[in-house]
Amino acid sequence: MIRKFVGAVAAALAVLAGLWLMIAPFALGTQPEDADWTNATQTEFFTGLGVAVVGLVGVIAFVLAIHETLVVRGLVVPKPKAEPEPEPEPEPVPVQPQASSAELATLLAPLVEALREDLNTPSRPGGEHRQNGRGSLVGVEETR
Repeated sequence: MIRKFVGAVAAALAVLAGLWLMIAPFALGTQPEDADWTNATQTEFFTGLGVAVVGLVGVIAFVLAIHETLVVRGLVVPKPKAEPEPEPEPEPVPVQPQASSAELATLLAPLVEALREDLNTPSRPGGEHRQNGRGSLVGVEETR
């Protein structure tokens, strides 16, 4: 925990050092007023910008690590995330009355009889069987 705190402080000092590098040419008077930036001013400013950005990333990383440590130790209770509102439940579809087994048997009886006839019918002469997609259905129906 102490190491993380020291790291956060060091990163914050890096941010301050970067900011100082960015404003030093103007604060110390090494950059002439109303003139284009000199090479030294550009170098100091952009170096300071880089140092400040890296320091800011370090501060954020160390603060998040400290927060995680405090949550693990139970010293900080994280806020519960806002749960999305549940979707409204769909309205139940009215149930159709189901056919009784007797009605179902009377509906399926012709199909069962047709299948039984088809199985008991001797095969065509020459042992040919009609395959799916071949042969005419009209000719088959006429022989029945």
